[in-house]
Amino acid sequence: MTRQLLQALMLYGLLLASGGLWAQSYVIDDIEIEGLERITAGTTLTFLPIQVGDTFNDARSAEVIRALFQTGFFSDVRLARRGNVLVVFVEERPAINEIRFTGNRDIPSEGLTDALRNVGLQRGRVFNRTILDRVENELRQQYLSRGRYNVQIDIEITELPRNRVDVDITIAEGRVAKIREVNVVGNEAFDNRDVTRRFESGVPRWWAFFSRRDNYSREKLSGDLERLRSRYLDAGFLNFEVDSTQVTLTPDRKDIYITINIDEGDRFTIGSVDLAGEMVVPARELEDLIEVEPGQIFSRRRVVDSAEEITRRLTAEGFAFANVNPVPEVDEDARTVALSYFVDPGPRVYVRRILITGNTRTQESVYRRELRQMESAWFNGEQVDRSRVRLQRLPFVETANIETRRVAGSDDEVDLEISVTERLSGSLSLGAGFSQNQGILLTGSLSQDNFMGTGNRVTVSVSNSQVSQLVNLSVLNPHYTIHGASRGFSIFYQKIDAEEANVSRFSSDRAGANVTYGIPFSEFDTVNIRPGFENVRINTVATTPTEITDFLERQGDSYNLFSLEVSYTHDTRDRVIFASSGRRHRLGSEVTVPGSDLQYYQFTYSGEEIFKLSDTYSLSLSAGLALGDGYGGSDEFPFFEHFFAGGIRSVRGFEDNSLGPRDSNDDPFGGAFRTTAGVELFFPLPFASDNDAVRMSSFIDVGQVYDRVGDFEADELRASAGLALTWMSPVGPLSFSYGVPLREEDGDDIQNVQFLLGASF
Repeated sequence: MTRQLLQALMLYGLLLASGGLWAQSYVIDDIEIEGLERITAGTTLTFLPIQVGDTFNDARSAEVIRALFQTGFFSDVRLARRGNVLVVFVEERPAINEIRFTGNRDIPSEGLTDALRNVGLQRGRVFNRTILDRVENELRQQYLSRGRYNVQIDIEITELPRNRVDVDITIAEGRVAKIREVNVVGNEAFDNRDVTRRFESGVPRWWAFFSRRDNYSREKLSGDLERLRSRYLDAGFLNFEVDSTQVTLTPDRKDIYITINIDEGDRFTIGSVDLAGEMVVPARELEDLIEVEPGQIFSRRRVVDSAEEITRRLTAEGFAFANVNPVPEVDEDARTVALSYFVDPGPRVYVRRILITGNTRTQESVYRRELRQMESAWFNGEQVDRSRVRLQRLPFVETANIETRRVAGSDDEVDLEISVTERLSGSLSLGAGFSQNQGILLTGSLSQDNFMGTGNRVTVSVSNSQVSQLVNLSVLNPHYTIHGASRGFSIFYQKIDAEEANVSRFSSDRAGANVTYGIPFSEFDTVNIRPGFENVRINTVATTPTEITDFLERQGDSYNLFSLEVSYTHDTRDRVIFASSGRRHRLGSEVTVPGSDLQYYQFTYSGEEIFKLSDTYSLSLSAGLALGDGYGGSDEFPFFEHFFAGGIRSVRGFEDNSLGPRDSNDDPFGGAFRTTAGVELFFPLPFASDNDAVRMSSFIDVGQVYDRVGDFEADELRASAGLALTWMSPVGPLSFSYGVPLREEDGDDIQNVQFLLGASF
């Protein structure tokens, strides 16, 4: 009961004791409300427990006052009698005009506004000074949960005309208290480092310069306790318990020490494993999917994974809503767990309809041809998953999701709802580099991966830089046949000034055309066949090295080349851009056929294995090989086909094309054999871990170019390490790297900072 209500009731008691106002009962002829400003008289009358025609006496007076105070709208209520008219005098509480925050950076104003709404402070509502303590406490709790224990909060109320107030809240957030130690007490099976290394709370690793791991958060600690529980349950400790958790703050409120007291309990093993329920798939086949065996240490993760594998197998047979429930029977004395996997396949269902939404730029048929799950066919979970992967691998698709919906009134039908988010499919790509001798070098290409919504790729490349003048037109239809075979055409002209590209001093004019056929042999394997023709003319200058002039004296300076390129690609990556798992291996060969002015061949290999370490971390292992040589009557591999290494696309930290043999002018000459390898750890950008358009990595690159395969020497390999960042910005891809050579020799051209720029339309 509020102070105003007590005062009103005391006044009523004094009047009653003096034998005054309400000494006699009377019938109310009318009720008048005095003092209203914003609240209407009709609204106020609805709160009164009496009405015209009622008999009013002393007992009803307290009831009226109490009812009006309980509305929260009034700060004072008084009653009076004018004849048989009941007069109610009220004083309204002010309304909140604005709520303003100053000094808040860690928590946005929207978040603080939502928090205050829960305690009754909101713009437009009635202001009650009695809730200010609750307001301050709620704000303080918001900051304490983020580890800001030195937060200072000052609330100022400014009265305005028409019975309104402004609430100004000034916040001095203070710095986040840092975690200095996380200690687990009671652990015997594992040491402290083992059980806390996966915690999000703790002391940052020495190399994690931007880590916020030492920022305390109640939510982070709760997640860490669940990770700790999972760690023990996966190691067989079924009775594991967290007895208590102490978060200790130093007197200066700057450092935090966390102590977690646990009871490990006993370790349990698997006693027996059985299958029960309806076996719509041979039991032997399902048993092979179970990862746990009698005698093994109990692991909750393996138990759950086995149930998911069985479920996945059942969905492949059309049982879209299969339920596999592992039922444990614990023997505390023997410390064993008997597992029974109860299989409830449910009804077998088929797909009635597939609905596609989000395709604002693309024809629906372009997406449907990627689907492996068909309408009117039995539901197949594996084919649904594969359909999703194929959709999100399209270069013009950012995300693809598939939802399974039951058909109302039917037990054996489902609809698939596919929602796609399309990305910009046209791009104007600009390649940029910097050389101390040549300055900024630029190249460009205009491409459309989804020409007029057909899924066809059309590229027009035009370059007029110091290095190259290029005109190229190519068209690719990725679904030339209904079985997924592709066909493409390309015609090009290119004039290259090799000296400007940081290689030997010559220039070339190259013109040609080719046609490409892609033949899929499976979901993951494709063979490409590319016959083509090219005319090459070499131009020299006064300083052209003798290695080139000698070749031209033997072979001439103009060549008609008929070539055949065959390549095999195995690709299981989950997506083309920012892949987080899967592999890609490509074997390629190109040979100039007899009848060409030069006869030579080249073989290339590039491979990448990507391992998903967590939801945000992936590890990539890559390698590449390239070799070439002459055949038939020629044992020479043309210098204009030489392989190069160095730069942002191969060995970062070294200048573009600078690795390997050099000519008589000491310019990079390239070679007939190249080898590269790399290790790259991908992780989200610090402070923006939820931004899927940005990804960082730490890398180690290794590579070198040699005259021939037989010249390979491991001591000649170059290596670098550093950091890289790729941002799929609204205007296109932006890639940056900072590499530091780990292995270099005198004379190597070092280029620590490298970048590749792009723009989309």
